[in-house]
Amino acid sequence: MYIEYKFILQYFFFFLIIGFLLFFLSFLLVYQKPNNEKQSAYECGFNPFGDARAKFEVRYYLVAILFIIFDLELLFLFPWVICFNYLNWFGIYSMIFFLFILTLGFIYEWFRGALDWK
Repeated sequence: MYIEYKFILQYFFFFLIIGFLLFFLSFLLVYQKPNNEKQSAYECGFNPFGDARAKFEVRYYLVAILFIIFDLELLFLFPWVICFNYLNWFGIYSMIFFLFILTLGFIYEWFRGALDWK
């Protein structure tokens, strides 16, 4: 029954293993000699100008949240693509409707100026 999801699971575990492997190999293969200069604060070659705990504008958080929302909504496409050969016209039209609503939301946010960096 869940054999369709086998490829997604294999994909996930393959890249999870590669990620952990690269992470741990970077500690094993790289020559590490810490000193005070390497561990000091660094900001483009200059000493830091101000406090690192400065407040950010709300717009940065808004754009980050919008990115996460649209990114998570695209995850709904994975099961649909796997079952595409077995869907009837209702399944295809419902996904077209979902993508249409997603596109309308993106256009609405664009025209409202939520994605502008002023």
